[in-house]
Amino acid sequence: MSSYEWRIHHPEGQRRVVVTKELPGQRWLDILTAADCRVEICTSPDVLPTDAILAAIGTTCDAAIGQLTEPWGDDLFRALRQAGGSVYSNYAVGFNNVDVEAATRLGIPVGNTPGVLTDTTAEMAVTLTFAAARRIGEAERYLRAGQYKGWLPTLFLGELLIGKTVGIIGAGRIGATYARMMAEGHKMNVIYYDLYPNEELESYLAAYGDFLTSRGQAAVTCRRAGSIEELLQAADCISIHTVLDDTTRHLINAERLGLMKTNAVLVNTSRGPVIKEDDLVAHCRTHPDFRAGLDVFENEPVLAEGLNDLDNVVIVPHIASATSWTRQGMATLAASNVAGLLMGYPVWNRPDILPFLEENPPQAAPSILNADGLGLPLAEDP
Repeated sequence: MSSYEWRIHHPEGQRRVVVTKELPGQRWLDILTAADCRVEICTSPDVLPTDAILAAIGTTCDAAIGQLTEPWGDDLFRALRQAGGSVYSNYAVGFNNVDVEAATRLGIPVGNTPGVLTDTTAEMAVTLTFAAARRIGEAERYLRAGQYKGWLPTLFLGELLIGKTVGIIGAGRIGATYARMMAEGHKMNVIYYDLYPNEELESYLAAYGDFLTSRGQAAVTCRRAGSIEELLQAADCISIHTVLDDTTRHLINAERLGLMKTNAVLVNTSRGPVIKEDDLVAHCRTHPDFRAGLDVFENEPVLAEGLNDLDNVVIVPHIASATSWTRQGMATLAASNVAGLLMGYPVWNRPDILPFLEENPPQAAPSILNADGLGLPLAEDP
């Protein structure tokens, strides 16, 4: 197939499915096995280049499950179609790596895995917020290096966030969930910037504010900022939860970093290129009280020069969705997208995706991005 290492599950299966990375759990394999699929899985840890994926697709391939680190464009979808393929699923909720228009032109449905990453990713944003604010990375390196000689009044003084203002850029599912976690858990006031008002979030936090007042505590507030600039100037910590497109690439640059408080905390669990990384490095060098927590990077896996050397930046290797439940759920959804369409099922495409993780899942493909463009039938309401 290629010089990379592969393993085959259910070799007697009549439908050939290529999976470009080993996925966690067993259920996704059971789903594909039940759909009579021979599953060929790349076990090499390296990101597969396009030529290796083309070689894996070969001349006969019914479907593929790929990764967000792979550029699925016209060349791969054309090869998949020519090999007899009829469905592709991204093992991710995001699809910046996928040319959905090219897939649609070639008649290839494209699946993704929404609905199981919300709480997990929001939790990681909270984790990075406090790891950065309380200087956890610096303190741990200090301790492991044998430099700790005893308690000191001035050792690793960080920022107290309770009762302060948290800014959310992108108040979709994950951003709103993070906002609620910070407001409920740490009594932070919320300011958010989004193209559209999130009335549900505002109403929820207004009700929570009323509850706090009834208990003799100060109410939390929630308001939508008129501009990103307004948010950056007002917030003590800022968490990014926006999509990546031409309008958000380098959304955070030197000019906007300069608007933030000198001791602000900036967190990104969305997409790396939303931040101009060289500008962030320069800003952190000249503002030692500024903190950042990053799960994603502009040119991942490569870091901007100097980023790795900054003590006031907490960095983790794109693990915001890395809980067993979420990653196994993603695998289940990706396999269900493939198996569902191969077996002729309709498309689910509803906000509640959790029925597919239950014992008797719907007979449908959970999430197909271009279902409308391809005219695929939708599952009827139960």
